[in-house]
Amino acid sequence: MEKILHKNLYVNGINMHIAEIGEGPAVLFLHGFPELWYSWRHQMLSLSSKGYRTIAPDLRGYGDTDVPPYATSYTAFHIVGDLVALLDALGLDQAFLVGHDWGAVMAWYFCLFRPDRIKALVNTSVVFHPRSPSRKPVPSLRARFGDDYYICRFQEPGEAEEEFARVDTARLIKKFLICRQAGPLCVPKEVGFGGSPDTIITLPSWLSEEDVNVYATKFEQTGFTGGLNYYRAMDLNWELTAPWTGVQIKVPVKFIVGDLDLTYNTAGVKEYIHSGTFKKFVPFLQEVVVMEGVAHFIQQEKPEEVSQHIFDFIQKF
Repeated sequence: MEKILHKNLYVNGINMHIAEIGEGPAVLFLHGFPELWYSWRHQMLSLSSKGYRTIAPDLRGYGDTDVPPYATSYTAFHIVGDLVALLDALGLDQAFLVGHDWGAVMAWYFCLFRPDRIKALVNTSVVFHPRSPSRKPVPSLRARFGDDYYICRFQEPGEAEEEFARVDTARLIKKFLICRQAGPLCVPKEVGFGGSPDTIITLPSWLSEEDVNVYATKFEQTGFTGGLNYYRAMDLNWELTAPWTGVQIKVPVKFIVGDLDLTYNTAGVKEYIHSGTFKKFVPFLQEVVVMEGVAHFIQQEKPEEVSQHIFDFIQKF
């Protein structure tokens, strides 16, 4: 870990922190919520030892990267703009792309907007959802899962932040990272995201107190608004991406998901993946891997296996 280099670059109007190690073809890693570049530490060390230059930014709103205050600054165009500018600043024409959670969503957008910059994509956890021409995402989720669905609970600026502030940050991080609810995450206000403070949380073998403290320390400094703004920009993304309705993802893709991931167990997702519909929208989808007994934070829970899956795919190109 001490060999990983850290630098700050001015890209697309913001200061962005990146972690980097290795030399060779570039692999760009995109983290999700509530995470940091640190989520990819295992994959960076593994792939850099195999001849790759691994790069993991703190995305806009996270960690040591700037945190614009308003949700309107967190559209897919802002995030992909940051990443294209990052490749430019690093002198890279192309890179392999790896995403997880919101990083996976932004990886799909990256390939939609600028496929010329991506050699191949390994995406985890979140499938490509083609844009519905008639339904905005948040009202659709509210109608389907109710007001307690976590994405709906995140929409009102300041509300989730106030709730999070009442919970110890390390406890909140633990609750998110080790959640193994295989299905829609609904959190009534009377229960709260922290759960009962009397409940003891036992960490799994793949997550240490030291790891938790890396996240907790940064989120105590920055707050959660940056990460929550990705959710708050969902309907705006829908409005702005109307010209891309029906456009396919035209880069080579490998998709990896855990069979206990709440995204995989959302109604209709398994059928979408395995019926061939997913491949209709992602025609160069070459592999789908469903890892048994693994939940949402797959790259941390099964680091060696995920690193090997990434390497097995990108070495073909």
